[in-house]
Amino acid sequence: MAESGQNRPLIVKRKKVIEGGGHHGGAWKVAYADFVTAMMAFFLLLWLVNVTTEEQRLGIAQYFAPAVPLSQSTGGSDGMFGGDNMMAPENLMAGGAEAASETPKPEATAEMIASAADRAAEQAALDSLADALLGRSGESERMDELLQHVVTRLTDEGLIVEIFARPGAPIFDGAGSEPLPVLREILGLAAELSRMVTNEVGIDAYLPARSVLLTENPVWDLSAARADSVRRLLEEGGLAPERVQRLTGHGDRSPLAEDPAAPRNDRIEIIFLRRH
Repeated sequence: MAESGQNRPLIVKRKKVIEGGGHHGGAWKVAYADFVTAMMAFFLLLWLVNVTTEEQRLGIAQYFAPAVPLSQSTGGSDGMFGGDNMMAPENLMAGGAEAASETPKPEATAEMIASAADRAAEQAALDSLADALLGRSGESERMDELLQHVVTRLTDEGLIVEIFARPGAPIFDGAGSEPLPVLREILGLAAELSRMVTNEVGIDAYLPARSVLLTENPVWDLSAARADSVRRLLEEGGLAPERVQRLTGHGDRSPLAEDPAAPRNDRIEIIFLRRH
């Protein structure tokens, strides 16, 4: 019995260890990478749509529009072109007609080109107006003194000619709406140069902050009155009355300087409004 027990085969059991979480493999990483790639492409598309103009988007659409004339008929062959030669004159004519029906009308394209040209011409005219105004610097000491009260800037709204008070050099008579000689001369120059363009005009008036202890703060009525005084002087200088589209008194709500009561916040803005 002892001998038979010694001849029994030796059985070794090996336990299989599965690393990596069993059935939880790396497939999810591939799916996640595809998702991230799709999101990147989506946001890239949104960015491209936002930064391109209407003309550029039209050009891209026309670039990807199908222009290869394929015959819709069957016969002669069961191949790709159904026995037709895609370069045949009749197919080219048919394909051209189909392509013409899918593309925008020539009139619409011409209108867009004309609109872009008008915008470019308007931009050039406003640039010339700003250069003509600031280009008077150096003509005389008086002109240099006047232009120290003027800055210009081009915005989406149009060309803004800002006329502002300086420390010790106001542009209105005290707390009233009567323009001082320095402002009258600048407005006369602005009215003269306004003939260079045909844009409509807006006039905005701003004031420095007043004491909060005042029982009646006159900033709203005063800023509106100053805007109207500027309108009157511009029209006296030659600006056509029908070009004035708005007068706005902003009170003391939009200070430029850190100190709301600073003279720099006492200003007038003449805006040559864009047409497009």
